[in-house]
Amino acid sequence: MFKSMKECTDFIFTLKAVDHKRAPLVLMREVLALLDNPQDKLRAIHLAGSNGKGSTVNALREMLQHGGYKVGAFTSPHLERVNERMTINGTQISDAQFLYYMNKVVNIIETHYEGEFPSFFEVVTLIMFQYLSDEEVDIALIETGLGGRLDATNVITPLISIITTISLEHTAFLGNTFAKVALEKAGIIKEGVPIVVGVKSEEALTVIQKVANERHAPCFVLGQDFTVGNIVQGANIQHFNYQKSNVEMVDVPLKMAGPHQINNASLAITAVLTLRENGAIDIPDESIRQALANAQWAGRFEQLPRNIVLDGAHNSEGTAALIQTLKTVYPHQNYRIIYAALSDKDHAKSIALMDSIATSISFTQIELPNAMPAEKLAALSTNTNKTYSTDWREMLQAMLHQSNDEDIIVITGSLYFIAEIRQWLQGEQR
Repeated sequence: MFKSMKECTDFIFTLKAVDHKRAPLVLMREVLALLDNPQDKLRAIHLAGSNGKGSTVNALREMLQHGGYKVGAFTSPHLERVNERMTINGTQISDAQFLYYMNKVVNIIETHYEGEFPSFFEVVTLIMFQYLSDEEVDIALIETGLGGRLDATNVITPLISIITTISLEHTAFLGNTFAKVALEKAGIIKEGVPIVVGVKSEEALTVIQKVANERHAPCFVLGQDFTVGNIVQGANIQHFNYQKSNVEMVDVPLKMAGPHQINNASLAITAVLTLRENGAIDIPDESIRQALANAQWAGRFEQLPRNIVLDGAHNSEGTAALIQTLKTVYPHQNYRIIYAALSDKDHAKSIALMDSIATSISFTQIELPNAMPAEKLAALSTNTNKTYSTDWREMLQAMLHQSNDEDIIVITGSLYFIAEIRQWLQGEQR
């Protein structure tokens, strides 16, 4: 049994999915049954997708909270501490609660499974289901970790599901074509449960719509069943129009910057309107508008003093969205990019996209076993003004010292990198 949070987290961070070979979801269902199936007591919205899950969850949370609901959320990765992954109305699970639910899991694993623990993500998912169930949240917003079909969260029957976007990532696990990845994400579609889809790829959409049809799940696709338009990006807020059948919302305010965030917001609006039409929730249009005017999400085009932008663009789709947002919000500035990433991604495409707009690009690395070496990242760049260093603190301090009002310092790549940078900058600003 764990007595301290440090002891507990030190242990769970060692748990790897590859270390146990049970069939997917079997252990999850068995352990949950021993915990009296807390997941079945939740009214949930289930989200899968390559990008945009966190921003869509954030928009949903703001809307539902504004409508007076007690909203639980399960998101990943965390930026600073594991408690961030499970929140109620934005407040993180306490250390005492985390340890209480973890020790219940420990007791089951030691008693029934000879101490053979499942993966880190499965463990935190088991903690989350207990916590949100015991706290009797009105709605639980639950993100998948990886994929969907075999994901540890895919033991729920939600009120509605959302698939945000699909890109070719984690191809070793999910497949190397849009159709294969789409089939994994479409695994969250349940019999008769509505699905909201923001996916653009026709190849992926065909697969998702086929699965939805087979499972008699009403399917709402961005650009077909609901649309956004008349987009105006201001200095601190953007506006857009939204339409779904006979519902039209004009001049909707959105604090988060970038056209991709309008897509994410539209998925959240569609989910809320669908649940409202089905009688599952009761939220006025004004709550939707006010919530989107206030919603922010750390590490996603986060604008800080000294012309710094933080953005966890961890794949080429995210990088393309970041560049589009930079060109919209800062069209005349010089972009000085700092990039660090993990080695489980295809970085060549992301780096080529950044090379095309960067005045300078600097590569560094974080202290994780699977971090991509700075030198290897730099080798992929063709930018004439590129540098690399293993010490990102020194690199960032030098760049801040040399930059002027024409420069925007764009720090991007792995969200783990963004987390380290955020903590360091907060310390510097105190």
